[in-house]
Amino acid sequence: MILRERETPKGLLVSVCDSDTLGHTFEEGDISLTVTEKFYGDDRAEAAAVVESLERATVANLVGVESVELAIEHGFVEEANVLEIDGTLHAQMLRMD
Repeated sequence: MILRERETPKGLLVSVCDSDTLGHTFEEGDISLTVTEKFYGDDRAEAAAVVESLERATVANLVGVESVELAIEHGFVEEANVLEIDGTLHAQMLRMD
């Protein structure tokens, strides 16, 4: 997986995507999702590092079957809120304290 963290005035923004989704555009109906290195970065991470990052995230954006399923498995995202776009999964998380 590819993991990127950015501090924002509103908290920690975490971007995670499956390695094989980077550089691809997924389209279905009116939805178009382009997975860019500019947004997601290029730093590879193991599952444990992704989970640790999501634990601290205020906002997270996830693309790809592996990334989204990991977030579901650890309770960061509910499966009912996941979108399937052109054969891949996409989810967003917002933590409100």
